[in-house]
Amino acid sequence: MILAIMIWMVLVGILGFLGFYRNTEAIPPRFLFLLGPGFLFVLLPFLFPSGRRFMDTLDLKWLTLLHTVRIPVEFLLYFIFLEGLIPKPMTFEGLNYDILSGITAPLVYFAIFVKSWMGKKGLLLWNILCLLLLFNILTIALLSAETPFQKLAFDQPNIGVAYFPYVWLPTVIVPIVLFSHLATIRQLLSYQEKL
Repeated sequence: MILAIMIWMVLVGILGFLGFYRNTEAIPPRFLFLLGPGFLFVLLPFLFPSGRRFMDTLDLKWLTLLHTVRIPVEFLLYFIFLEGLIPKPMTFEGLNYDILSGITAPLVYFAIFVKSWMGKKGLLLWNILCLLLLFNILTIALLSAETPFQKLAFDQPNIGVAYFPYVWLPTVIVPIVLFSHLATIRQLLSYQEKL
């Protein structure tokens, strides 16, 4: 899996460096290729028994702590905004509250796995809420991108994630975070069914 992610990062990095994703005239919009393949990679394990077995072996502790990566990502998005490459609604000063997922991840880890203050239902609720925060920023990013579907941020559209190395945010980081949530939710729901 790590090898596949590394190969994907190299491929996406080369395309980003060459400006593939910045072509706003292409049909279909190349911006869709920033998210589409990643979502496909996330959904594929759910379709195969071996993929589902793999997800069920993942450690919930690490899947929870992984979300701390969202803290530096949100500061990076703020930096990209200051450079004029994404709109303010995509930052924590705007409508993006995804940083809360990163900030609360170690707290949730501590409350569940160290002190047992919260149970599996608390972890399930936290994952669902954080998943909603992720979908919120993805919606803002899509509607702010220079595509025929653009509905927001016409004065400062979302073009930053089409540049290298920022292309790795939607193509690598977002799918990993999404996969982590879905794998955790799957495990927790399976746990509930066994009770």
